[in-house]
Amino acid sequence: MNSCSFTLFILAAIIFLRCLSSTRAATCHPDDEAGLLAFKSGITRDRLGIFSQWKKGTPCCSWMGVICITNDRVTTLRISGSTVLGQSVVSGTISPSLAKLQHLEGVYFTYLQNITGSFPQFLFKLPKLKYIDLTGTRLSGPLPTNIDALSQLEELILEDNQFTGPIPTSISNLTRLTWFSLRGNHISGTIPDIFKSMTQLGFLALSRNRLSGKLPPSFASLAPSLVVLELNQNNLSGKIPNYLSRFKEMSSLYLSKNQYSGVVPKSFANMTKLNHLDLSHNLLTGPFPDLKMIDNIYALDLSYNRFHLKTIPKWVTSSRSIHSLKLVKCGIKMRFEDWKPEGTKLFSDINLSENEISGSPTWFLNNAENLMEFQASGNKLRFDMEKLKFKKSLRLLDMSRNLVFGKVPATVAGLEKLNLSQNHLCGKLPVTKFKANTFAGNDCLCGSPLSPCKA
Repeated sequence: MNSCSFTLFILAAIIFLRCLSSTRAATCHPDDEAGLLAFKSGITRDRLGIFSQWKKGTPCCSWMGVICITNDRVTTLRISGSTVLGQSVVSGTISPSLAKLQHLEGVYFTYLQNITGSFPQFLFKLPKLKYIDLTGTRLSGPLPTNIDALSQLEELILEDNQFTGPIPTSISNLTRLTWFSLRGNHISGTIPDIFKSMTQLGFLALSRNRLSGKLPPSFASLAPSLVVLELNQNNLSGKIPNYLSRFKEMSSLYLSKNQYSGVVPKSFANMTKLNHLDLSHNLLTGPFPDLKMIDNIYALDLSYNRFHLKTIPKWVTSSRSIHSLKLVKCGIKMRFEDWKPEGTKLFSDINLSENEISGSPTWFLNNAENLMEFQASGNKLRFDMEKLKFKKSLRLLDMSRNLVFGKVPATVAGLEKLNLSQNHLCGKLPVTKFKANTFAGNDCLCGSPLSPCKA
């Protein structure tokens, strides 16, 4: 075959494939079309016209939110909404006729805030289903006890709904799960002993529920696979299990706003991949372990426990990766000048409130180029406010209830939030958008929004 003939052959093949693709795109399996149109009929409000393309006789594989990977069968439904001026984009119910879509592998109905009803039963009639994401709807009622009938599931995301009752024990049979989230519901009771067979689970989020008690024994079985664990904002109690230190792949651990007590296990230092650690709002006591082996910590929050750290830990000071540091009410009694962190330019937010820190943060604030929030209220900081040079990145500054003196510089006008109340500031205030309580309780500040300055 000469080069000219070969070129013509290639062009003919491309045209044929395009025609074939167009033919496939133009078709729509009757079952899929019927199921989709029935679903559309259950939608009572569609403010953004998501379903305006969904018309009988048109190629359903080109409809918004409809994905066909092979032939003319729908394999994925991805319908996402939000709010417009406080009103939901989509309202209605989920039609059981979606069971006609027998090739569905993924159902993603997210942030459809006025979609109501119970856990959709049509899901049990889809033999190929692997992915369920029903985030941010108003589905309610208990989770089905036979949820293990969804035997092919790899992801089950039901967060930010109104589901109630316990976690079904039959979930233990979903051995292919890699992602499981019930965050932001009204789930109650204890966490069942379901994890021994869930050897592939990498993400587990049970936060913002009403769970109580301790972690079950089988939880230790997740050590080889679990990367993210979110248990915050529940009513869990007891000591933090020592076996968590065997979770060598874990990068994020959130246990805040529970009733955990006792000391943090020293073996936490073995979790060398940990970069987000939030233990705030518990009943934990010291001494806090030396985590110097964790050199990639990104965010640390130990606030509102019963720690008596005295100083900011050395392993935090020497970290070159930390961006977020929150040590509120941690019993820190040091001079701010004695803290010389390695990663000054990396910090994005710091909260050291409710401690006994003295001295001046001037040097730090004048050199923290990417700092967005700095809070240090309720300390003994003493410095001249006029010596602060605000970086463009800074959005929030709270220096209330300290010993700050001098005048308020005009540069505070560029901040979004500010609190300088209960200090020793004096002089005429610059023009800002802030209210009077921002500057209340100082020695002799005057000018709007406070009382006018005397002549």
